[in-house]
Amino acid sequence: MAGFDGLNVLITGAGTGLGASTAIGIARQGGRVIINYASSQREAEATADLCRTAGAEARVAQGNVADDADCRRIAALAADWGRLDALINNAAATRVVAHGDLEALSADDFYSLYGVNTVGPFQMVRATRPLLEAGARASGRASSVVNVSSASTFDGSGSSIAYTASKAALNSMTQSLARALGGPLIRVNAVCPGYMDSPWWLKARGEEGADKLREAVRGTVPLRVASTPEDVAEAVMFLASPASRNMTGAVVMADAGYCVSRH
Repeated sequence: MAGFDGLNVLITGAGTGLGASTAIGIARQGGRVIINYASSQREAEATADLCRTAGAEARVAQGNVADDADCRRIAALAADWGRLDALINNAAATRVVAHGDLEALSADDFYSLYGVNTVGPFQMVRATRPLLEAGARASGRASSVVNVSSASTFDGSGSSIAYTASKAALNSMTQSLARALGGPLIRVNAVCPGYMDSPWWLKARGEEGADKLREAVRGTVPLRVASTPEDVAEAVMFLASPASRNMTGAVVMADAGYCVSRH
C-alpha cells in the first residue's frame, strides 16, 4: 500500500475509536493530520500526541460537523498547508432505539442524526473542496474523500432506524459526489464497517453485555474475528491513499463478512 509521506489529511471525529486509529496510522506512514473532535478534547489531544510521537505534524480542531460555520473553520486550519490530499468523514452520532419501537424516535432524532451523519460530510466536502482540488493539482492525481458509513445499511440493522437511514443516505451521497467532483480532481468513496470492538459497546451494554456481543460476533462472522478499530482503519487508509487511485463512487465493506452471515 502506498503511504502518506508528505500528504495532508483531515479526519473528523478523530479523538477516539476508528478516527483516532486512522490518524495514528496515517502519521506512522508520514502524513500530516488534522484531528477534529466535537466534545472529546482530552482524547483528541492524546491522539495528536501519539501522532507527534510517530514524527508527524498534528493539529487539533474542535467543531461540530453539523454546523457549516464549524466545518469552514476546521477546513481553514489546513489553509497554510496550501492543500489537502484526503478528507476522512468519520464523525458520527447515533441513538440506540429498538427498531420495533417506532414511538421512541421523533422527527428531531432524525434531523439530529442526519445533521451529523449525512449533512456533516456534505458540508465538510464543500468546505475543503478548494484545498482538495489544490492537492490534486500539486500531486497530479485526484485527492480522496472517504465517508465512513455502516454495514447496517445493507441489512437494516444498526442502533436505530434513524441511524441506519442516515448512513444509507451517506452511501447514496458518496456516489453523487463522486460523479459531481471527478473531472478528475476529487474521488469519493465510502467504507462500511460492521462490528468494531471499541469502548462504545462497553458504555452501551455494560461489561457483561459487551463480552457476550463480542463472542457472538466471533462465532457468527465468516472470518471469526471481533474487528478492532485498527482493523477497519486499514481499509479507510487504503481508500484515502494513492493506492486506491483508480477507485471512486465505491461503497466498500470492511465487516469481516458480517453481511454475508446475515443472508
